[in-house]
Amino acid sequence: MFKTEICKMLEIEYPIIQGGMAWVATAELAAAVSEAGGLGIIGAGSAPPQVVREEIRKVKKLTEKSFGVNVYYMSPYVEELINIVIAEEVKVITTGAGNPGKHIPKLKEAGIKVFPVVASVALAKRLARTGVDGLIAEGMECGGHVGEITTMALVPQIVDAVDLPVLAAGGIYDGRGIIAALSLGAVGVQMGTRFVCAAECTVHNNYKKAIIEAKDRDTVLTGYKGHQVRVIKNKLSRRFAELADNNAEQGEFEKLGEGRLRAAVVEGDIETGSVMAGQIAAMVSREQPAREIIAELVEDVEKVLKYLKGL
Repeated sequence: MFKTEICKMLEIEYPIIQGGMAWVATAELAAAVSEAGGLGIIGAGSAPPQVVREEIRKVKKLTEKSFGVNVYYMSPYVEELINIVIAEEVKVITTGAGNPGKHIPKLKEAGIKVFPVVASVALAKRLARTGVDGLIAEGMECGGHVGEITTMALVPQIVDAVDLPVLAAGGIYDGRGIIAALSLGAVGVQMGTRFVCAAECTVHNNYKKAIIEAKDRDTVLTGYKGHQVRVIKNKLSRRFAELADNNAEQGEFEKLGEGRLRAAVVEGDIETGSVMAGQIAAMVSREQPAREIIAELVEDVEKVLKYLKGL
């Protein structure tokens, strides 16, 4: 077993957090990860408040362990979502695509821990000043919306820049990645792509199959500069590339991407849907229960530590 300071802070057994992926991170997955000793996260995305409330209550029926909610700050329902996580006594929120600063006082008063996802040192410093409890340093190897710096380069810079617990995300698949993250100064990891192929994840089987069959060079960056998204390449990604080659306006990219994530996750459209996945997709070879995934991660960590001690 291995523990870090984050385990006590978030009331979890292992310093492993599941990514709050929109349309993917439902109550079923979050509960399974929490039951297995990690921190399961519900991905609120742009879902209506009542849907998120129902997901939270569903998790509570499936587990008594700690779990969290990812609040997407480009959602039109942010204010309602903040009130819901407080009312439902959620213990942790992760945030993305915005600054949670104005909500920190009421979240603190409710005893909720706040961990924003950051992709640069400048943003990390800015959010640290708002009183957040920790940060998730996410490298560009991750799936979905990405920054411009790799995990290996980003994590130690953020660790050095702030006096807060830092979790590493992006490009982490097994115990080797976890130990690497800890070596860089992180106190734990956030993992997304591997948990998409958890048995409890409710995404369409086509989506899981696309990840399982992916090779090392099968993910690409799509979109316009500053708002790029990593996906498994398909017809949609090629259409995005054509827009980029033609110097298309931002609105054209947004129009092309509208509803494409749902098409992939829910409808199983892996040709014209947005199959968001990180570069470690090539390492995922099968579907597994969340408990088995976390057990393997813990076993991997012990093997790596044993190897390192023998050097």
